[in-house]
Amino acid sequence: MSGREEDPVAAGSGRGAERTPQGGTVEQAKDACLRLLAVRARSRAELARRLAAKGYSVEVADIALDKLAEVGLVDDAAFAEEWVRSRHTYSGRGRHALARELRNKGVAASDAAPALDAIAGDDETDRATELVRRKLRTIPRDLERDKVIRRLVGMLARRGYSQATAFTVVKAELEQSGSTEEFAHE
Repeated sequence: MSGREEDPVAAGSGRGAERTPQGGTVEQAKDACLRLLAVRARSRAELARRLAAKGYSVEVADIALDKLAEVGLVDDAAFAEEWVRSRHTYSGRGRHALARELRNKGVAASDAAPALDAIAGDDETDRATELVRRKLRTIPRDLERDKVIRRLVGMLARRGYSQATAFTVVKAELEQSGSTEEFAHE
């Protein structure tokens, strides 16, 4: 017999703790979610996965998540907005990478789209330009120009920038900085 199913103290028999047939109480599930949310914002799907991993039933998890959503602690649209702003600003992620990250976190496309649309094309280009300028400082000057372009475009592609944006930014930055003459030609 599992102590969690039989022991009323371990089950959270305190105030507001309705015992459920499987996986703990709604109050315990809410407390687990609050501990997770204290570390960082999370999507509803992330919280549901974590509760399932801790052994909470789907019914208990849904009730707990609904209660947290009622008071605004679980809001996928707000989560997506904050995630996009933070990851774009501090990690230099492009729209494609951010969309993939939100999908992996279980955020619905309808909640992710407004957050992704908040990144204007100019914002993305400006951030890509910053990344290219920073990377140009570390690239050896004796490297062939084509290799420099491939490295810079590849770096931007790995961060989720489209090929068109990557090529445009790299070529413009190489021309603007006069770096086209600095790098070795074949």
